[in-house]
Amino acid sequence: MSVQTLLKVVVQKRQEQGQGVVVLDLADPDGQALPAFEAGAHVDIHLQAGLVRQYSLCGDPANSRVYRLGVLKDPGSRGGSLAVHEQLLEGQVVQISAPRNLFPLAADAQRSILIGGGIGITPMVAMAYALQAQGREFQLHYCARSRSLCGFIDELQHASFASRVHTHFDDEDQGQRLDLQAVLGVPGAGVHVYVCGPAGFMDWVISEAAKAGHAQDHIHREYFQVEVDSSGQGFEVVAARSGKQVQVQEGQSILDALASVGIKIEISCEQGVCGTCLCDVLEGEPDHRDVYLTDDEKAANDQILVCCSRAKSKKLVLDI
Repeated sequence: MSVQTLLKVVVQKRQEQGQGVVVLDLADPDGQALPAFEAGAHVDIHLQAGLVRQYSLCGDPANSRVYRLGVLKDPGSRGGSLAVHEQLLEGQVVQISAPRNLFPLAADAQRSILIGGGIGITPMVAMAYALQAQGREFQLHYCARSRSLCGFIDELQHASFASRVHTHFDDEDQGQRLDLQAVLGVPGAGVHVYVCGPAGFMDWVISEAAKAGHAQDHIHREYFQVEVDSSGQGFEVVAARSGKQVQVQEGQSILDALASVGIKIEISCEQGVCGTCLCDVLEGEPDHRDVYLTDDEKAANDQILVCCSRAKSKKLVLDI
């Protein structure tokens, strides 16, 4: 696996927006332009104690001088969001990966429906900037329990695409709540749906979009966090390139089992979200437990995310 090239950036500006949301502007310490990025991209932030976390870039992709991130302080944090809130103050230098895009806009979309739940608004903001600059048709729907919990409200209200922004808050007028069937409308060949937010919210939107008739490859999603299920019987994994074999125990990940015999796989989220640890399957049947692969990709059974997925067969042979 390749080793990431890291960028050194400085926290140029820090803003508290909404309850528990911090917005960070990261810049090159010498004032140079940062690598260009496309809407939907994220960066890995390398925090203290070896923590690596992914955060969506939520600024205007046309501005290569600043990477903007929005981070919610999660009460159930595994350390990432807490570290960002406590450690990344203005002037702090931090290392990040170059931008990677696992959630791109479809080049052939004639109309885009952007739906962000809570902090899941972050990639949608960048998408709105990009679509507006390209002169493409879109609507942005921002859903949350309360306006007081939200970041980016002022920015969206004053953006050049403000007329395309619709907010839906549970504690305000009933008429403001998201009418998902109306938003999804009638599917068309050029209509694409994008959703990001809490897992339950996303599952609801994805399910309703499918019921409405939107094609699976026109429903795009990005999960931030999921619960990893490591239960199930043990099985054998064979690394085809080296011939090494290892038994994966119940409650143990394939990733950890491989590490125990000296095979290291590049990782990032460790939750089956980002796709960093994706490996090709040469033999055997995976038990897919990720949210990265599409249903069709899972059905093909020729790839697996080794951080979270397991095996239905007694043996898996991986192309590693």
